[in-house]
Amino acid sequence: MLSIADINQRLNRASKEEFAVLERSLCADTRKGVVAALERTRRRFKQIEAEELRLEQLYAFEEGLAEGGLILGLDEVGRGPLAGPLAVGAVVLPRAPRIAGLDDSKKVPEHERGAIAGQVKTHALAWAVEYIEADEIDAAGMALSLRMAFSRAIRSIEAAGVMPDVILLDGNPLHLDARELNVVKGDARCASIAAASLVAKSERDALMCHYALEYPAYGFEKCKGYASPQHREAIRLHGLCPLHRRSFCSEYLQESLF
Repeated sequence: MLSIADINQRLNRASKEEFAVLERSLCADTRKGVVAALERTRRRFKQIEAEELRLEQLYAFEEGLAEGGLILGLDEVGRGPLAGPLAVGAVVLPRAPRIAGLDDSKKVPEHERGAIAGQVKTHALAWAVEYIEADEIDAAGMALSLRMAFSRAIRSIEAAGVMPDVILLDGNPLHLDARELNVVKGDARCASIAAASLVAKSERDALMCHYALEYPAYGFEKCKGYASPQHREAIRLHGLCPLHRRSFCSEYLQESLF
């Protein structure tokens, strides 16, 4: 009789087909460790099946919208921070391979984002990230900055020689292009928008970590420019640096006067 440790090892390595054979052979084994190991493995495969179904739906939903056309997904990251640029990601995905783990970047664990974004960049027919810097945001305001960033992202993809038939945007209509379709919560419903979200988030986070070396007082490697308590305290102590959006920081500057 196999030991429970050996059974655990086999179950951990088993494919779905191998598990079906092992499950039949172990169903009469009443040892608690074996029963628990079988149940863990069943849960693992249920989670795998659920993720495969979610990914299938992510691709199928946008393919239904595009009716066979080439899809460009767009999404923005960094609308709300006090410092750093607004970033818009643009991605055109192929029909295959399907990229595991695609989701709204806010739902993907930080330690997994870089690898998934790397897969997107490896397999994409085209991808780009366009930035609107802090001084541009202060001069133009956020609404116009969003329009500029999305427009630049579309032009970047087309400059790479990829001409999308459908442009999918997360959220509200911007009326930038006749090909535009807007999807509420699109970063959780469309593969291309999720890919754009992940690439924009990964690239912007890396940029803010780079800026942290230049402006170490603000902890940009941790807060990524958002209004964390530590970041607000750094503004109080040190004032603003060139990366700050002055129009976003007035209340924190007022606090520093008292």
